[in-house]
Amino acid sequence: MPRSEVMDSARGPALAAGITNARRKGDRSGLARVLIAALAVFAVATFATSVMTGAADASLANVLRWLVGDTADQALSMRDRIIILDIRLPRAVLGMLVGAALAVSGVVMQGLFRNPLADPGLVGVSSGASLGAVLLIVLGSTMFGPVLALFGFYALPLGAFCGGLATTMLLYRIATRGGQTSVATMLLAGIALGALTGAVTGVLVFVADDKQLRDLTFWGLGSLAGANWTKILAAGPIILLSLSVVPFLARGLNAITLGEAAAFHMGVPVQRLKNIAIFSVAAATGASVAVSGGIGFVGIVVPHLLRLVIGPDHRYLLPASALLGGTMLTFADMLARTIVSPAELPIGIITAFVGAPFFLWVLLRGRSNMGL
Repeated sequence: MPRSEVMDSARGPALAAGITNARRKGDRSGLARVLIAALAVFAVATFATSVMTGAADASLANVLRWLVGDTADQALSMRDRIIILDIRLPRAVLGMLVGAALAVSGVVMQGLFRNPLADPGLVGVSSGASLGAVLLIVLGSTMFGPVLALFGFYALPLGAFCGGLATTMLLYRIATRGGQTSVATMLLAGIALGALTGAVTGVLVFVADDKQLRDLTFWGLGSLAGANWTKILAAGPIILLSLSVVPFLARGLNAITLGEAAAFHMGVPVQRLKNIAIFSVAAATGASVAVSGGIGFVGIVVPHLLRLVIGPDHRYLLPASALLGGTMLTFADMLARTIVSPAELPIGIITAFVGAPFFLWVLLRGRSNMGL
């Protein structure tokens, strides 16, 4: 046997072993599972801390007794019951729901558009959802009176959902041509749609009466101050339904990162995936905006932080984003109501302080990677 063939036969197993070892080193599924478990523990701790924290001096010992299920008559005073059960607890629950919805929506949009800068707030989806809600607030007693009468307190999340869905579908149609999505077109169209919906919202604010203006201040920078069980009952099922559907898209989102044609040849129903993803993002974002106003940057900060640690596999990225998004927003809400206590900062200010520098870092990092 020639010497070259002998060397090749000896080199083959070594090369195969090297490839296998490289794949094992690149596999971060074990790390992802550990991180998801850690995030779950951290989410529970943040939730409990949020219930215990506030401007009012509720008894910490009584709160702990209630959290572990002590139902003794004197476990909580009437004042502590009101503070914990009617104010802090629904606020913490809403923070977890909205944070998870915004973070997961960011992951889905980034995977669908194959663009790390896609975000419901950045590309105008949140603005469209806000417009739908503002339409119902301002014109609910006249033009949309039958809608309010039919759907009751579900009308506001429904209006925000319809606004977010319309904006998302229009954005996708503008940015996609010949089965290919243009990143530049998507970002520019998102800015234009956000400006347009903002202008229409401004007109509605101009014609609103005093009572409606007080309601519309809720949308300015976003806040969880109005959290109550009625809002959770209205928006919670929509958010939870959207979050329960999204994990089934993980395989398709992984495939679509290689391109729509490659995903189609791998057996992924691309068009159905797009429709379900767009519908889920619109539902989650619309319901979130309806109860918390416009809170930005959660959908872009959380996915990027997690991709740096566990990689782009959506099987792990989606649940990790839900946990970290809910934890981050709940923690930001704690800061919002304690930094200037007894007053309260809008939570959108805190997320913007964190998210805007991070967004600039992403842009600069991408530019340096491209050599620009």
